[in-house]
Amino acid sequence: MNSRAIAAQTLTPILLQKASLNTELSKGLSRVAERDRGLLQQLCYGTLRNLPRLQALTDHMLKKPFKKQEQDLQALLMLGMYQLLEMRTPAHASIGETVEACVQLNKPWAKGLLNGVLRRLQREQEDIFATLENEPEFRFNHPAWMIDKLRHNWPHHWEFILDQNNQQPPMTLRINQQRCTRDQYLDWLDEAEIDAFPGEHSQQAVQLDEACDVDLLPGFDEGLASVQDEAAQLSADLLDLQPNQRVLDTCAAPGGKLCHIVEQEPQLSAAIAVELEGKRASRIEENLQRLQLDAEVIVADAASQEWWDGQPFDRILIDAPCSASGVIRRHPDIKGLRRNEDLKPLADIQLAILKNGWQMLKPGGKLVYATCSVFPQENERVVERFLKHQEDAIHHDIEANWGQARPFGRQLFPQPDGHDGFYYALLSKAESPDNGGK
Repeated sequence: MNSRAIAAQTLTPILLQKASLNTELSKGLSRVAERDRGLLQQLCYGTLRNLPRLQALTDHMLKKPFKKQEQDLQALLMLGMYQLLEMRTPAHASIGETVEACVQLNKPWAKGLLNGVLRRLQREQEDIFATLENEPEFRFNHPAWMIDKLRHNWPHHWEFILDQNNQQPPMTLRINQQRCTRDQYLDWLDEAEIDAFPGEHSQQAVQLDEACDVDLLPGFDEGLASVQDEAAQLSADLLDLQPNQRVLDTCAAPGGKLCHIVEQEPQLSAAIAVELEGKRASRIEENLQRLQLDAEVIVADAASQEWWDGQPFDRILIDAPCSASGVIRRHPDIKGLRRNEDLKPLADIQLAILKNGWQMLKPGGKLVYATCSVFPQENERVVERFLKHQEDAIHHDIEANWGQARPFGRQLFPQPDGHDGFYYALLSKAESPDNGGK
């Protein structure tokens, strides 16, 4: 089976909203020769990054849409369009291989249809684009609901956010400060002929000029560095870690922030991670092992206290499950998987986890609430709802040279050749109800 057919089968469950790219791509990669893995990844990521635009094209060019059981053909057609519009593959090869994949998908009857649509796009691209240029989904390459919400939430920034979501993200590292300094690691990268520069906001961040395989990174297997966006690296500093503290990281997979916490303060009395899914929790264990760090990983619901031994925590990081709207450029399947109606249930879950975590925080302790979302409904409004009913909670303004100050917390937008979209809020628990406040 050729790479186009496998790519179509990889994308089909995502179009049907039954799976994520992370899950399906690993299956697809296991089915192709090593030399074709790069092509498969490019086809899948590129098609999903351009999904709204490609869907607008197929809606315009097809006389009637594909049926639900024909979504593999929809995926295949969009793969063909992506190749014609964005890849350097010769047009005859892109069209020929894509059309041939119909046979491998056991749908040879569709060969003529796909061939005709792709050749028409090749011939009439300029006229077709002119017809669609005023369609928001085609112009901004995002689903309509997301465009409308961002325009409403961020009237001065929405076009910038949409544009950044469509870009390739940079590859950023977090240097393990227990093993080396950032300057040392930059020297080792230079010796390995890997161009890089220091991050702007995190003292442990190093950004590569070009992404590369982690196997090429000096000392990666030995735990000298980890791949982590710079915005995600800000949580450890916000926690104000000190020796002998008990620290909790909820919704912790894959463990990047937890590992950073332990690297930042190796003399914690306890570092505990809670993760709902066992498979994702195993990722935390793998990262701890590679970095030679110690922490306790518990598979449990962060909105429950059934796992808790009753000992309060000095510091809590709530890295809440969210729409991931700030990291679309890393996870382009979000454009197809997320819906506007997802946000309220997510906000309710976020508030439940925040309320539950608060009960485990010591008086005088600090809690950082974080998401990788750019929607206020999941961010400052969740914190505002919490503060209205939590008399012993104190909100602290975050003074920083990153992001934008909000009434509650601080919002980061994805940046050109920089960090992802992220949100942070810093709260502390009053020593007693008498000296508390909002």
